[in-house]
Amino acid sequence: MDSWTELKLAVPAEQVDSASAIAQMTVPYGIYIEDYSHLEEEVKEIAHIDLIDEELLSRVRDQAVIHIYISPEESPAEAVSYLKDQLPAAGIAFTLETGSIREEDWANEWKKFYHPLRVGKRLLVCPSWEECSAADGIVKVTLDPGMAFGTGTHETTRLCMTLLEEYVTPSSQILDVGCGSGILAVTALLLGAQRAVGVDIDELAVKVAEENARRNGVADRLSLICGDLTEKVEGVYDIICANIVADVIIRMSKDIRSFMKQGTVLLCSGIIEPREQEIMDALSGCGLTHLKTLREKGWVAAAFILR
Repeated sequence: MDSWTELKLAVPAEQVDSASAIAQMTVPYGIYIEDYSHLEEEVKEIAHIDLIDEELLSRVRDQAVIHIYISPEESPAEAVSYLKDQLPAAGIAFTLETGSIREEDWANEWKKFYHPLRVGKRLLVCPSWEECSAADGIVKVTLDPGMAFGTGTHETTRLCMTLLEEYVTPSSQILDVGCGSGILAVTALLLGAQRAVGVDIDELAVKVAEENARRNGVADRLSLICGDLTEKVEGVYDIICANIVADVIIRMSKDIRSFMKQGTVLLCSGIIEPREQEIMDALSGCGLTHLKTLREKGWVAAAFILR
């Protein structure tokens, strides 16, 4: 029997709640958290005793470890790349260890799990190492995600791609915040957008996005920036994509309007259903109007407009 892959994510104890919310997004069957920062208080409150095992007392108190288990049928690379993309964006310091698969092998592991995939009404995502023929009217996106997040297999990406199909026009100027593999920016350009800007905090993701843009013949229309969210971004856009986590979307909402004009559409994804109302409140609070919501397996993507 094939073994599961265990990811051990170590984060500061005071950030474990935010980190575990991000980690929970990578698997549907739960995570296990080691957090001994409040050991003495919790033992007294729950067990009403003062005597604690020495082995427990020796555990690190200022750090928590989140254990994520990936089934043999799934590739750990999607979870790893998601964590490496979203944790820095949320301002969370971390270290990541894996059991059973070496990090340098993860990019190749994709080839076992990643196959041509239809998305939305007229998109076909094709791994670069496979031959794909697209029927008339179907837009083919050729992709090699490497170690960057964004393959089209995750619900958050598929939902955002589906929204792009609806809102991209030939004159569209696109901003993709947290671009990962570049899949959304490249998709928008293949759908006919005029130009796109992709930004990611991870230098590797920027490199991967550039390579994917070249694979699809759109590199001359895509500009890439390595930076934190919108800190290095200039100009205004017709469509802004933010396939990131709820906390970061809320943080970004404070200044997102400076990159928008009347009629600009903001596409938000990476939102779990329990956080949906917070996103609605944050974006309506900065003057945006809700247009549409898509859902899949507990994930939410929503479109907003500046009127």
